[in-house]
This record gives sequence, C-alpha cells and structure tokens, in this order.
Amino acid sequence: MPAEPNTVAAIQMTTSADRDGNLAAARRLLEEAARQGASVAALPENFAFMAVKEADKLAIAEVDGEGPIQRMLAAAAREFGLWIVGGTIPLRTAEAGRVAAACLVYDAKGERRARYDKIHLFDVRVSERESYRESATVAPGSAPTVLDTPAGKVGLSVCYDMRFPELYRQLSAAGARWLCMPSAFTAPTGRAHWQTLLRARAIENLCYVVAPAQSGIHANGRETYGDSLIVDFWGRVLTRLPRGTGVIAARFDPAGQDESRRTFPALDHRVFKS
Repeated sequence: MPAEPNTVAAIQMTTSADRDGNLAAARRLLEEAARQGASVAALPENFAFMAVKEADKLAIAEVDGEGPIQRMLAAAAREFGLWIVGGTIPLRTAEAGRVAAACLVYDAKGERRARYDKIHLFDVRVSERESYRESATVAPGSAPTVLDTPAGKVGLSVCYDMRFPELYRQLSAAGARWLCMPSAFTAPTGRAHWQTLLRARAIENLCYVVAPAQSGIHANGRETYGDSLIVDFWGRVLTRLPRGTGVIAARFDPAGQDESRRTFPALDHRVFKS
C-alpha cells in the first residue's frame, strides 16, 4: 500500500537480550507498518536490547552515528520508504559506566533527522520486589526535541517522561501536532496509569499521542505492560494492541485537529507559560 502522509504506526515488541534477533524482528514489523500505508513508524523503548542485567547495555552501546542498530534503522527507512522513530538505543557518552537512552529519527531516505535523549530517568520502587535505578547506567538528556515529519511536527519523549506534563507544554508550544512516547512500562504501573497518562497528555495539549510499547516477559524476568495506543487530540483511543507483538496504525486528521484547537482554544488560555 502506498504511504499515506498522515498515517502513523506504533510497533509493539517483546524484546530479548539477543540484539541481532531483535533487529530482525523490528525490521519485519517495520516492513508490516509500511504495508499498512504508514509514512511514519515508531518502535518501542529498548527495541534492540533488553538486558538481563542493566549494565549489559554498556557492552552493546554504539558510538553516535555508527553500529549495527543504527545501520538497521537507516537501511529499513530507505528500503521501505518510511520515516522511523527508533524507540531508544544505548549510545556511548563521555561518562564511564553510563550511556544515553537515545531516540533517533530517520527519514524515508535513511538520513537521520533528530536525536532525543531521555530526560526523566526511572529511579523508583514499584513494589517490595521490584525496583529500578535507571540513572545508574543512563545519563539523562536535557533538550526537548520537535521536528517536522510527513504526519506533522512531532514532539519526542520516552516512557517515564510522560509523567512530567511540563515537558509536553514545551513540545506543544514549539509546534508539536503529535507526541511520540516509546515505552517499556512495568506491568503494575501500566495497569494503574498507562492509558490515563497518555490520554491526559493528548487532551491537555490537543495533540495526537503515539505510544509504541514493550509487552510480555523478558529475559531479566521483568514484565512489561504492552497496550500500545494511538490517541487523538480529543483523548479518544483510535487503536490499540493490548498484548503480544504487532503493528497498529491510524490516520491523523489535521483539519479536525485545527478545528478543535480553534473552537476549544485551551492552549491560548494558558496563564502560566514560563
């Protein structure tokens, strides 16, 4: 099917500790997104590697601009004529023992258009048996990122970022029409908050939200929630994939979004804008 400029796909995966196997799976799913007519496809957080131990990601971290993960993304974008939001991959930093959780965007010619480094890191205790300290192996980013795509301007973010609405105010103020949130949400927090957070970010910014997710049990024993969603600017869930692996896609309606922003100008009514 020819690519539709306003059609965006979200890809759901159950990523393992086998990088090459994960890249092959991601490529197949990107090809399916292109078959569904998507002009942009988004992969989940950690799509290329889910470590058994968090420090394992240091061994497969790539230099910015080089490496098999980045080559696969660029080649798939060229081959399928598809813009790709590359979830997150570990990129080396100047800081020993920590990588960047980098979301890379490639255009349909395979050229990289943007890099966003996850800003908010997941240092939490989910339960008595489940806790995380992402900052031990990941260095945080600091720069909000918005760029043009065939589906309109997108604001980039990753997983835990979605709990910080001030980031999305900056993205919408910079012109974002849709918000991309690649994620690997834990099962307990997903059951409690996942859809509520995504719909809230859509509603308060009158933006589409595209949230590709990890789903299932991983090599480290962690369970991720899944439920990849595409939500419209009014908070309506357009499509979802509750569990398993696969592709969902939806077509944006820019004229409808413009009309809603005109008749319900909440963004113009903001008092606190700093």
